[in-house]
Amino acid sequence: MHLDWTALGEVAAVSTGVTVAVVVVFALGVLGLARVEAAREGDAGTGSSGALGITQAGLCFLACAAVVAYGIYLIVPQFH
Repeated sequence: MHLDWTALGEVAAVSTGVTVAVVVVFALGVLGLARVEAAREGDAGTGSSGALGITQAGLCFLACAAVVAYGIYLIVPQFH
C-alpha cells in the first residue's frame, strides 16, 4: 500500500485554511450584527451605522453559505 503523503498534506492544509477562513468570516458577520444592535440601542461610542452593520453581516453570512454550498456540491456526485 502506497500513501501519497504530499497529497494528504495538501488536503490537510487546504481544509485547515478554509476552516479558519470561514470561522473568521462568520465572526465578522456576528460583529456586523453587534454593530446593528449597538446602533439600535443608540450607543454613540460605536461610530457606525446600522446599515453598514447589516450589510457586513449579510455579506459575511452569504459568503459562509456559499462555501458550504460549494462543499456540498463537491461531495454529492449527482450535482456533477
